[in-house]
Amino acid sequence: MDIKQTPLYDFHRANGARMVPFAGWNMPVQYTHGIKAEHLATRNGAGLFDVSHMVQIELSGSGADTFFERLTPTDIGAVAEGRVRYSLFLNDAGGVLDDLMVARLDGHLHLVVNAGRAQHDINHLRQNLDAETRIEVHHDKALLALQGPQAAAVMSSLGLDLDGLRFMDIRRFELNSIPLVITRSGYTGEDGFEISMLATAVVEIAKTLLATNEVTLAGLGARDTLRLEAGLPLWGHELDETITPTMAGLKFALSKKRREAADFPGADVILDEFAHGPKRCLVGLLATGARPVRDGTILLHDGAEVGVVTSGGFSPSLDRPAALGLVDAKLADTGTVITAATRGSETPMTVASLPLVPHRYFRG
Repeated sequence: MDIKQTPLYDFHRANGARMVPFAGWNMPVQYTHGIKAEHLATRNGAGLFDVSHMVQIELSGSGADTFFERLTPTDIGAVAEGRVRYSLFLNDAGGVLDDLMVARLDGHLHLVVNAGRAQHDINHLRQNLDAETRIEVHHDKALLALQGPQAAAVMSSLGLDLDGLRFMDIRRFELNSIPLVITRSGYTGEDGFEISMLATAVVEIAKTLLATNEVTLAGLGARDTLRLEAGLPLWGHELDETITPTMAGLKFALSKKRREAADFPGADVILDEFAHGPKRCLVGLLATGARPVRDGTILLHDGAEVGVVTSGGFSPSLDRPAALGLVDAKLADTGTVITAATRGSETPMTVASLPLVPHRYFRG
């Protein structure tokens, strides 16, 4: 399979990035300062991420809301103009086909889907939406994420008026005469922005942000450690076609209206879990010792298998190994000690509440 390059490929190489294949794309995993430095720069200042591998899709037409809604547990009609909602594509067993963002802008639905699931999602939409609904895949667009407590100050210093722009708002802006669509959202747990523009303009916008001298380039490595600390799921790890939203701690994504109507894919399974609790739950895990516990490690209690590590590594903010895992519900209480079947020995792990590092979204 051919590896794709984002419009910032040469920019990344010029800035010392180490490139790796990811979801069919050649992406920067880190720059010269390293993952830990990029992570902490984002937590304490502002980090800039290339997320152009994610795919932007626009749905329009009088029936777009109705037909799109049938694939999700979201009350799409309640997504107001200028607002964004986290949503999920579900299968009939309640498993997650993908998670995504859906916004309403200029009356149309704008979706951002995961790179590794993009073709699946496009096919899923085309197979299920009616002939009157138009699907436009914006291969001509790029996407940047500016994240961290100083992100808003950086944006304001460039003359962008953020007044009234709250977490999960979307609005049109212009910078250097370049049209932008900016969402106050991100994947780090910090305040921040996702900035969409034509691919031909992304290098100029990235250079403009860096020229403030307040922004650090950050790669996929820091993006992963940041989202792990924030307890944010990654498809293929905390989410897949066998994991339900209730197992993954995403009950907030199940709109009340849709729960009452029980009219979404997998509703019987998910609503039973909603009422009685799932058999397994997503939890934070803090390891004893200095050795990180990696994805896929089996979790044990009294010698019996009770779960699995879904994402594991080192938390720069906590300065210790940390992980996310699915564990039997009866062992999901904070403070419970279970063991990870690490190579050569067992590593004690303590269940911790999520997020491991508090969210700092700007809600106005």
